[in-house]
Amino acid sequence: MSSIQVADQTFVAAPGEQVALAFASPERWRRWWPDLNLTVTEDRGAKGIRWAVRGGVVGTMELWLEPALDGVIVHYFLHAESTGDIESAVLQHRRRVAGRAMTFELKGELEAGRSAGEAPQHTVSSSAGD
Repeated sequence: MSSIQVADQTFVAAPGEQVALAFASPERWRRWWPDLNLTVTEDRGAKGIRWAVRGGVVGTMELWLEPALDGVIVHYFLHAESTGDIESAVLQHRRRVAGRAMTFELKGELEAGRSAGEAPQHTVSSSAGD
């Protein structure tokens, strides 16, 4: 078992394809995780992405997109080992905070202009032709 185990989830009121496109950019990965080198091991499209991780930690990381209601649940997983002298609990906290910042950034961007309780734009426009 890895000494660093992070699992988190955030609901985003947007289609999986849109969420996948929003996190597909390696430039964003470098901003979210500047000390990590990520190598895609499986691009699952609207279902998410898996990486091999090197740098500040060594292991695997995944964003799994699970369809739910009028959007997706973004599941964030990191299983890794430290590459330095930093205590596992400190690294675990840092990685959890970085993952949460990433999902909240995506949520804010993809749900921009939507008030709480309102249907997401993609459901309003798709039901307008009904």
